[in-house]
Amino acid sequence: MSLNADSANVAFTFKGGMLPMTVMELSSADPEHIRRQLAGKLSQSPAFFQHTPVVLSVEKLDEPHLALERICAVCRDHKLLPVAVRGGSEPVRQSAWALGLGWFAPVEEGRARSLESVSRTPEMAPVASSTQPDVENLEAPSAATRLFRGTVRSGQQVSASDGDLVVIGAVNAGAEVLAAGSIHVYGALRGRALAGIHGNTQAGIYCRELEAELISVAGNYKRLEDIDSQLLGCAAEVHFIKEQLEIKPLS
Repeated sequence: MSLNADSANVAFTFKGGMLPMTVMELSSADPEHIRRQLAGKLSQSPAFFQHTPVVLSVEKLDEPHLALERICAVCRDHKLLPVAVRGGSEPVRQSAWALGLGWFAPVEEGRARSLESVSRTPEMAPVASSTQPDVENLEAPSAATRLFRGTVRSGQQVSASDGDLVVIGAVNAGAEVLAAGSIHVYGALRGRALAGIHGNTQAGIYCRELEAELISVAGNYKRLEDIDSQLLGCAAEVHFIKEQLEIKPLS
């Protein structure tokens, strides 16, 4: 049989990938408590609750008989789509599977700590005035850093799964950049930037012009409407400090 014939008979292929995912970390197992808080969040950021897939993290809960089905129903009532559960005992895992959800093991604390040792890139230099080529050109100057030269265009995703990501150019609206470590954007950041995607709270985001649709460090995020308007359009840095995102001018 020819190779072309074999290819024609292939219905699908499995590929490894790294997709951005919002983690909903539960500190209460009471569905009504969750419902009230979601209602408040919906009034603040209605755009976020538009069929957003979420992973329900139950690592902080100590309840083997979790009312998982009711919690999922509350999420769906607010247009969130639970796709998986992270953590929990064997009954929680069995409940997740029975509901058609995936299950992830708890995040290993050691792994998060190991990412703190990732080497940092040098202080960002001013962006050159010449136009950057609008093409993808990934390089790896070191094992811990990925370098992208050019504009990250709408619909495009650039990631650094093991370290920092440096973008020498702009990130357009509708584009997405992700990194296990920090993200450095030498131009305008107008899309989505997710740093510390494996839980590294020491990661940060640095850019020459902040107009981001969404910024996130270790799963803690802010949308454009949540950012102080005085910081928009300015050079800025983002860190996770005292259990919240802190955005300040980049000195």
